[in-house]
Amino acid sequence: MALRLGCRRPQRARGIHLTVALCVLVLVLALAPASDATYVSLLGINYGRVGNNLPPPQAALPLLQNLGIGRVRLYDPDPATLRAFARTGIELYVGVPDQVLATVADPVGATSWVKSNILPFLPDTKIVALTVGNEVLTGNDTALTRSLLPAMQSLHDALAAANLDKQIAVTTAHNLGVLGTSYPPSAGAFRKDLLTYLCPILDFHARTGSPFLVNAYPYFAYSDDPKGIHLEYALLEPSYAGVPDANTGLHYPNLLVAQIDAAYHAIAAANSAAARVVQIRVSETGWPSAGDANEKAATPQNAARYNSNLMRLVAEWKGTPLKPGVPLRVYLFALFNENTKPGPASERHYGLYNPDSTPVYPLSLPVPGGGGGGGGYNSSGGDDGYYNISAASPEPTRRWTWAHAAVAGGVAVLMLPV
Repeated sequence: MALRLGCRRPQRARGIHLTVALCVLVLVLALAPASDATYVSLLGINYGRVGNNLPPPQAALPLLQNLGIGRVRLYDPDPATLRAFARTGIELYVGVPDQVLATVADPVGATSWVKSNILPFLPDTKIVALTVGNEVLTGNDTALTRSLLPAMQSLHDALAAANLDKQIAVTTAHNLGVLGTSYPPSAGAFRKDLLTYLCPILDFHARTGSPFLVNAYPYFAYSDDPKGIHLEYALLEPSYAGVPDANTGLHYPNLLVAQIDAAYHAIAAANSAAARVVQIRVSETGWPSAGDANEKAATPQNAARYNSNLMRLVAEWKGTPLKPGVPLRVYLFALFNENTKPGPASERHYGLYNPDSTPVYPLSLPVPGGGGGGGGYNSSGGDDGYYNISAASPEPTRRWTWAHAAVAGGVAVLMLPV
């Protein structure tokens, strides 16, 4: 089976929302022994704002609170949005837009940018990372590509000068088009024409401790090759038999973990020293609920299956076949549908929520252990063993108290650090 990565989406943002996921994380905490009750940083949401009908950022806060989401990725340092997140405890990845990369590549420009766009919001707004550009290396702008690493370095130095480099990481997000080879995952390798840029970027990550971000979309891989890739494999269905990697003997139950491991193998092939310390985080992934006539896989049903399975996968606190001890850290795309995004219709239908905060489609996640009331967690609603986002209400039909989960007679506080 050819595992094509399908990296044809244009550069830009996505937004995210999950009512389902963190409730499962809370339940996992509640059922875990006390020694396993640790702070977690697994599931986040992309909050894109490329729309002319979106609510003010304050409207996102109740949705995030209901969902128990404590990490959000923004695509620019919009002052109103940053102020809206003040004193919420929500951890933010803040985007440095492509159009300012040339400016912040200069140390003076970086210092000025940090002073204007970051410092005024600290410490009330919890900014934990800057994402410099988005999918820069797979664009066609040579000047932008050349500015990427200098911009990352200058911003890191500006943060260090303000004694913030241990508090705020600097990174950048890549789409999987940076890979020249991806199948099998063990053959993963970066495009040769990008190694000049990627090798020193990996050195930067290893030196500063920042993560390597990838925007990974099984949807694009399946859409590009529906005859070569099983839909169940792309939708992360746990019942699917999976695909073996004959070179390593590892078994890949779904396409997302295969994509991540292909990127891990590419890092190892390009920079073995960095590979020992650099971790991958998924900065975007999701599935559209609608699309153009030729986008047959973009349906509400498939979107619900993918996002439910993704949240279940993250809630298991497991890693990939290659890195089983490194739990998946994922930012789901997206919070809202964004009606002015360019490109095919699917680009405007990744949100879990409409701009009026109603769910785009029903989304249900089976709760481990079923029924309500037991297992050391608090719940309200029915006893059907499901946590639901239904089209009837923006509120889930079953909610858990997300801040605390009883664990072996104690209390585990659910936090979401970087």
